[in-house]
Amino acid sequence: MNLLKVNNLYFLGIGGIGMSALARYFRQQGKVISGYDLTPTPLTEQLEKEGMKIHYVEDISKVSPDTDLVVYTPAIPDDNRELKYFKQSGIPLIKRARMLGRLTQNQFTIAVAGTHGKTSISAMTAHIFNSAGKKITALVGGIMNNYHSNVILNMPADYLLVEADEFDRSFLEIQPEVSVISSMDADHLDIYHNKKEMTKSFLDFAGKLKEDGLLIHHCSLKIFESIPSKKISYGIATDAGVKAENIRVHEGAFIFDLVFDETVIKDIRMAIPGYHYIENALAAAAVSLESGIQPQDVKQGLETFRGVERRFEFRIRAGKTVFIDDYAHHPEEIRATIRAVKSIFPGRKITGVFQPHLFSRTRDLADEFAAALQPLDEIILLPVYPAREKPILGVDSSLIFDKINNANKKIVKKDELVNYLEKETPEVLLTMGAGDIGLMVPQIEKMLKEK
Repeated sequence: MNLLKVNNLYFLGIGGIGMSALARYFRQQGKVISGYDLTPTPLTEQLEKEGMKIHYVEDISKVSPDTDLVVYTPAIPDDNRELKYFKQSGIPLIKRARMLGRLTQNQFTIAVAGTHGKTSISAMTAHIFNSAGKKITALVGGIMNNYHSNVILNMPADYLLVEADEFDRSFLEIQPEVSVISSMDADHLDIYHNKKEMTKSFLDFAGKLKEDGLLIHHCSLKIFESIPSKKISYGIATDAGVKAENIRVHEGAFIFDLVFDETVIKDIRMAIPGYHYIENALAAAAVSLESGIQPQDVKQGLETFRGVERRFEFRIRAGKTVFIDDYAHHPEEIRATIRAVKSIFPGRKITGVFQPHLFSRTRDLADEFAAALQPLDEIILLPVYPAREKPILGVDSSLIFDKINNANKKIVKKDELVNYLEKETPEVLLTMGAGDIGLMVPQIEKMLKEK
């Protein structure tokens, strides 16, 4: 299908962060956009303000008869009435990942992959390019605080930056000129079944590079050293191609020197704390420097980057109260986030609230979750957020709870959380998870500010 001739697009699952980015991309091109999602959110409300027509019940009568193309996400269950209708209607139907792949075919594409870190790296890279005056279009898996959006739209653009999602092997639809792989920890085992199969998919993704392409990978991922394309490694390690030296924490800020061959960028001061954020910055800098952006512009872009919503986001940092919200939903992400909090606030009591995401991930990584959460001073677990899954017999938050070797732990129902926190008055509060805990953050913030 010639996308230039498509005028009316319908997005099934339009409220998803990746779907909404695509919807905004086509809306900017003057297309008529409509769609369905399960529940209204601040994001869908903003999309409606931007001129998109959205409904929240499965209702075929609300689908425009002028619809030319339907884009859907695999998060939509097979028994969704609208999806079943479209499969029989004759209206062209395309998965989000395949649509993203179509966009990358004829544009210089930077694709960022990894089980964690990809959203922050994508957002940092996009911001460096944009602030350096490069014409980039970026579709990011989070709301960038610098732009209050998950997209940067420069049309026509010299660069297209996309997140390459490993879920459902979606990233294999993309053929980039530059690939970034940040991490490859065991995840999505409901799809891959084991780490070996997941590793194979990441190798396949690395092999999707166009001729003369560039692979930028974390220095711990030695498996990619055998890839025949040009490669650059990055990380906080002496053998990394792009590395950080002279790392220090001053007044809550992480400062470091970046070293890449003969290039040294001194005293980069990050607004977002954490050793993992330094590594994200190294990846973004590698893409930028290799694309011809000057070192001073890389430094300026990194230092003015204000982060992504729900990625180590300070909601309150005043007086005796600190409230940080983070999307962490994998044990490695939780471990990195807690380490960063402890380095900024040594000696202070840290209360962590974690909402497990997916029954299968809870089952597969229960030991790892327990170990990652254990260093907290107080641990609060919420019930599992099911997302796209049906319940699994015997799998709930207690599977993690029972393995935590820390007496100061508690399981709290979601609707009781705010009242519990109000009574406890946490000193440093950290909320984590990829489910609907994010929708509770404004309510928690309001309660803490009013105390």
